[in-house]
Amino acid sequence: MRLLGRLRRPLALIAVAAGLSGLLTGVPDASPVALGTAADTTNTATVFYYTKTKNWSSTYLHYAPDGGSWTTVPGVVMEAACTDWVKKTVDLGSAAGLQATFNNGSGTWDNNGGNNYALGTGTITVKDGVIAHSDPCADTGTGSGNQATVYYSTATSGWTTANIHYAPTGGSWTTVPGVGMESACTGWWKKTLDIGTATSLKAAFNNGNGVWDNNNSADYTIPTGTTTVKDRTVTADAKDPCAAQAPDTQAPTTPTGVTASATNTSVVVSWNPATDDTAVTKYQLTRTGGTKGTVVTDVGSTVYSDTGLEEKTAYTYTVKAVDAAGNTSPASAAATVTTGEQAPAPASGTPLGTDPRKDPIYFVLTARFYDGDSSNNRGGSQDVKSGNAANNDPMFRGDFKGLVDKLDYIKALGFSAVWITPVVLNRSDYDYHGYHGYDFYKVDPRLESAGASYQDLINAAHAKGMKIYQDVVYNHSSRWGAKGLFTPTVYGVRDSQWSWYYDEKNEGFEYDGLTVESKSGKSYYNGDLWSTAEPSGNTCLNWGKPTGGKSAEGYTLYNCQWPSPTSGMFPKAYYHQCWIGNWEGEDSRSCWLHEDLADFNTENATVQNYLIGAYDKYIDMGVDGFRIDTAVHIPRVTWNRRFLPAIYDRVTQRFGTDAAKNFFVFGEVGAFVNDKWNRGSVNHSAQFYTWKERKEYSADDETASIEQYNYEEQLGTGNQPTSTNAFLSGNSYHTPDRSQFSGMNIIDMRMHMNFGDAQNAYNNGKDSDDSVNDATYNVVYVDSHDYGPNKSSTRYSGGTDAWAENMSLMWTFRGIPTLYYGSEIEFQAGKQIDCGPTCPLATTGRAYYGDHLAGSVTASDFGKVDSASGAVATTLAQPLVKHLQRLNQIRRAVPALQSGQYSTDGISGSMAFKRRYTSGTTDSFALVTVTGGATYTGIPNGTYRDAVTGDVQTVTGGTLTVAAPGKGNLRVYVLNGPGKIGSDGPYLK
Repeated sequence: MRLLGRLRRPLALIAVAAGLSGLLTGVPDASPVALGTAADTTNTATVFYYTKTKNWSSTYLHYAPDGGSWTTVPGVVMEAACTDWVKKTVDLGSAAGLQATFNNGSGTWDNNGGNNYALGTGTITVKDGVIAHSDPCADTGTGSGNQATVYYSTATSGWTTANIHYAPTGGSWTTVPGVGMESACTGWWKKTLDIGTATSLKAAFNNGNGVWDNNNSADYTIPTGTTTVKDRTVTADAKDPCAAQAPDTQAPTTPTGVTASATNTSVVVSWNPATDDTAVTKYQLTRTGGTKGTVVTDVGSTVYSDTGLEEKTAYTYTVKAVDAAGNTSPASAAATVTTGEQAPAPASGTPLGTDPRKDPIYFVLTARFYDGDSSNNRGGSQDVKSGNAANNDPMFRGDFKGLVDKLDYIKALGFSAVWITPVVLNRSDYDYHGYHGYDFYKVDPRLESAGASYQDLINAAHAKGMKIYQDVVYNHSSRWGAKGLFTPTVYGVRDSQWSWYYDEKNEGFEYDGLTVESKSGKSYYNGDLWSTAEPSGNTCLNWGKPTGGKSAEGYTLYNCQWPSPTSGMFPKAYYHQCWIGNWEGEDSRSCWLHEDLADFNTENATVQNYLIGAYDKYIDMGVDGFRIDTAVHIPRVTWNRRFLPAIYDRVTQRFGTDAAKNFFVFGEVGAFVNDKWNRGSVNHSAQFYTWKERKEYSADDETASIEQYNYEEQLGTGNQPTSTNAFLSGNSYHTPDRSQFSGMNIIDMRMHMNFGDAQNAYNNGKDSDDSVNDATYNVVYVDSHDYGPNKSSTRYSGGTDAWAENMSLMWTFRGIPTLYYGSEIEFQAGKQIDCGPTCPLATTGRAYYGDHLAGSVTASDFGKVDSASGAVATTLAQPLVKHLQRLNQIRRAVPALQSGQYSTDGISGSMAFKRRYTSGTTDSFALVTVTGGATYTGIPNGTYRDAVTGDVQTVTGGTLTVAAPGKGNLRVYVLNGPGKIGSDGPYLK
């Protein structure tokens, strides 16, 4: 995922490292009286509540003054204030604030996600979970004096509300924070002000929560008439930025800088982006030459890879730009290139291309699983500090050779798919986990060995009938940027304090994480990252000047010493420029998660091309699917427009449509709550990402992402698409309708969060399935490298019986069962999953597992051990291992348990359901109960055989009753089934 396992710097260091420039941080340079005036209603609160996104017919305020009692449910009715707002003034007595919730009087509540709202005194607004302080209905601009209509842009700051604090020339300032502005259109807020006889005013803006834009303490001078304020630029007599646009008749500019380069019989064509008065929506690439004549291709980016061309043939390319209205630019200057000889077929794999629901998944942190080659072990800069060195336990320890060596162990458990952590070259102080990508086009050498490259691992897995799912990151790079796209230069002085950190430059050395640099003696060399000379075009303010702060060691800190989104070190085109303020707000999709995770501007075509090109490489190697990290932090519309189609197209191009259909993409949409909809936000809920878009948005991806966010939030949770793809129709399987499937499946975060108890996970999982495009593809796990159930920071420690019950449910209920490495022996149960470099990895849930795998093991079939010796034989003899092996044998033998739809209709029992899968000559129908007894009514008559005990039941009246098998045990009665599968174990018997 994202935050766990990343080196954290002290907050004080983060603040000074950011090189704060004063943007949006000051207090307005206004009248001392205005800024010093205290509220005169210290014992009352006037609460304004925003109703537009709720669409409630009535709104009630249910509250309790601090230290006092709550009102009687539903509370007091609020009165209409102005468009989209209601209000209520309440007497607090001597209390300094109140706890509050809101409801519609009919049982629908807004309780701030279960936390209630903590409100103070005076005038307060609550809008979509955001608390601010202003009167949104004040100053309607209807007076007879001079008027100023002010539009303020929050596109850069990402504020969710805006106030204007102002003083007419010669007049007094409003009371802080001023008056609330009204939302005008996406990214713009508006207010019309009566300023009497004055012809201008002074103004500053704020978000109602203490964050200001006061024009770098100079305030803004705004005249009468219509004025826009955007990124500190004041435009008088401005056009209404929200006005309807005139028809677009202007064509884009002609693309420039067209280049074409050939590698064997492939050509890469690139060009500079064209400009347009609205937006360029696509390019038309025309190719001439060869025997196929003229070929015109529509391209969504500024890079195109043309493959499968003829040998030693000249080709000419021109490019036109097209806007949304269909206006087309003239053709660019031509670029001509001649291909070379046909290259030999690359050594690559082919994805297995089968239904991913057939394949239970084993998840490993490659660097912590098994050490097949100690020569590529690396401890990094935090080796001693973390305590790993004292344990002789370098963070990079496991590798692909170790995985290849132990594929038979994973197969012996019964797993046929292996999810591995990211493979790209990483760069950070603590990057063994793989989520700090630096060179996305290079496999990290700390994972490879002679004869055990990444390609070798893929091929070895496929030879055993096992899939490789690669963890991929589109949302962010390392804090040092992404090689080949942009890497920042920081200020660094090799003085007596910092020489230990900044390595002497070695112009001939290229960092790869593995090779030791000769001057420093380090593999984690950083001499290429810093400079004492200010780089040309630098926008990081006060380059190299002391901040006045000190590091944890007491060293002098300097501006521009560490990359951050607000420092100016990263170009806005390639990286977002903000920190997340609201984890359920739009900014969570367009700002940095953490200082070690530089947030890509994924709406930019160059960034998209960089990432698509990188991951095409791994598709070509034959991987079987992608697990997508931090998927929720990229707008769904960007996934649906760019990245998901690119994956499908590349797999189709290389391996065909069947392989593309079964290339398994599953996203981590981090909804860490127990709600069906994450705090009421559809955009931040896992199931939302399984759907295509329902309307057209602006051609510009950045604009489209805001439009899509607002559109879906306003529709709300009750207007989202639903699906029956996971559900039986009575007892019948029906062909699923996947026409609206986005291409992204999901990790079942709701079951994960509730797996403290299997029954709870089951109930919660069922509740969300109608809003997932097809929940039979959900990836289901108990815990992972990030969290345990209920967002616990420790590995699951519910006990062996509870683990057995969880597994019995996961292996028979809808979805794809997934196990985090070592859980088969309750490895590190109850241990903190991650603590970064503040404790040894050996004490965490990411400990090295290889000691339990020493020895030899062979497996010719899934869930069966042919031979084993040494420590791995002991591991394979553990009770949960035996349980897993048999569960995998049963699931593999019953198609209904792999791909079947399910129903609980006509069934009594706590965890009981029926499943069916029908395809061609296959018709598999199973009745399942986990732990408890069950009665099934209205089922087809016939002979049912239990896959666990072999018991045979003949149903003639449509009813079958099953006694409770006991915790962790289950019954799987299959119509015309094979009978008992496997041998009795510690739980299945």
